[in-house]
Formats: sequence, C-alpha cells, structure tokens
Amino acid sequence: MAGNQPLTPFENALAGALGGVFSNAVVYPLDTVKTRIQANKKASTNPAAEKNERGPEMLRVLLRIARGKGGIPELYKGFRANILNTFVQQFAYFYWYTVVRTLYIGRVLRSRDPAPALSTVTELVLGALAGALAQLFTTPIGVVATRQQIGSHDHEEDADESIMGHVREIYHKDGLPGFWRGIKPSLVLTINPAITYGVYERVKNLILIASGGHMSPGKSFLIGALSKTLATIVTFPYILSKIRLQAKNTPYKSAFEVLSTIAQKEGILGWYQGMQAQIIKAVLSQALLFYFRDYFELWTRQLLSLSAGAKA
Repeated sequence: MAGNQPLTPFENALAGALGGVFSNAVVYPLDTVKTRIQANKKASTNPAAEKNERGPEMLRVLLRIARGKGGIPELYKGFRANILNTFVQQFAYFYWYTVVRTLYIGRVLRSRDPAPALSTVTELVLGALAGALAQLFTTPIGVVATRQQIGSHDHEEDADESIMGHVREIYHKDGLPGFWRGIKPSLVLTINPAITYGVYERVKNLILIASGGHMSPGKSFLIGALSKTLATIVTFPYILSKIRLQAKNTPYKSAFEVLSTIAQKEGILGWYQGMQAQIIKAVLSQALLFYFRDYFELWTRQLLSLSAGAKA
C-alpha cells in the first residue's frame, strides 16, 4: 500500500520544511528577542528604566522592543528572510538526512528493511553529515536574516534594512566570503540537529514499541521538546558565537575569539547569555516542527494513497 511506503527524500524534505516554516512563524517574536540578547543588543534606550524592570530577561527584552520606536512590527524584523532561511534549511536538512540514511542502509548495511533500527552513534553521525551539507547552502540566507533581526545601531537609522540592502552591504564590505560568516561554528553546530534527531528517533522507537506502533502528534511534540533541550544545552556557546560573528560590524574573526573575549570580560557563565531564551524558543519551535511535520507526513501519505488508488 502507498500509505505504508517510505517517503522519498523530496517528500520527506517538503514535510520537514513546511513543518519548520509553520513552527518558526508561531515563535518568531521569541526568535527576535533571543537573537538580540545573544548579540548583546537589547534595544534599551533608557538604562535607568531598565534597572527597575522586573521579570525574566526574555519578557523584559520583548516588552522593551514592543514599546520602542518600531513598536510590535520590530519583533518581526527579518521575518521573510528568516522564514525563507527556515524553509531552505529544513528542506536541505531533511533531504540530505533521508539521502544519507537511505544510502547507509542500502549500501553499507545492505538491509532489505527500509527503516531498520540504527544505533544512537550512527544516527548522530548521519544527522551531522546531513546538517553539514545543508549548512553550505543555507548560511548566506542565515547571515542576512540574523542582521535584519539584530537591526542597525542608533547612528545608522538611515541604513537599508531590506534583504537586498543587507546583501549589497555584505558584498561591499566582505565580498562573497562575507555570506559565509560563522560557517565554522555552524558546521560544529550540525551536532545540534544530530543530537536532536538522534534522541528523537531513539525515544520515538521506544514509545512505538511500548504503544504497539502508535505515534501521535502530541507525543511527537513532547519528544521534540525533550530532544531539543538536551541539544541546546550541549551546543549553546557555539550558538552564541555564530550570532556574534554574523552581526553587523562585528569585531570578531573566529568563534574562539568570541568565546575567549566573553570569558575574559564576563567569565565562563557569559557563554550562556540568553540560553533561557534560546531554550524556550528552540524547544517550542522544534516541538512544533515535529508536531506539524507529522501532520504534513500524514497528508503526503494520504495524497500518495489517493494517487495510487486513482491509478488502480
């Protein structure tokens, strides 16, 4: 039956990409807040008032941005570039993950089972390889999206904040290599989705065994939240490094320089600035991605079933 056939790399990638777009659209204001915290740019124009603020840092920064000059639309700066980046990144990741997994199962294991249980280490390696291939294609869009979210400094109010404005500025200042700023920590961060999906697949398999093969979108949400939290904690210093390397007018040349400078000024704990915001945003986004992806997979399989029935 078509409904039980494995999805092709394209179908798997499309389901994952659409799931990523939907999930990222829901949490986008939180993404803007966490990016500004990590870039050490919190949109504060009144330091005295800032000292009197109460509550979690993420909420304080969100309210500061919403009450600022740009208002609520400021929380959606870079939305189009970010959504495009999310779609391309998730599509590329799921496509390459399906390809390398299928090749490994068919060429290395020579298994006739299209979905055999793989070890955690194997899942991590395959996920990291897929993530590295995806990053080579998506980093330029990510650089533009990050700069739009962070915004210009106060003395650059006349700066062109459009996608093409940032593209021209990056090319003018740094040439083509500027579009791949932060690629090294990005490649290191391929372990993040590798950990996420590795843990997700392992826990998912345990739940499938325990529940007789039944997997609901709700369970996917919870497993996605758990797996992304673990991955974020492990890789956060490099997430922070990547954001600061991609920021406009950054003084840094490498992730090592970012981390050593922060350690000298703020101590090792400075490496985790904005981690709470990152975890909240990442967990919600990843859990929603798995939730939506399961629905898109379901719809894709139903379409395949209908198509197979029509041909019969």
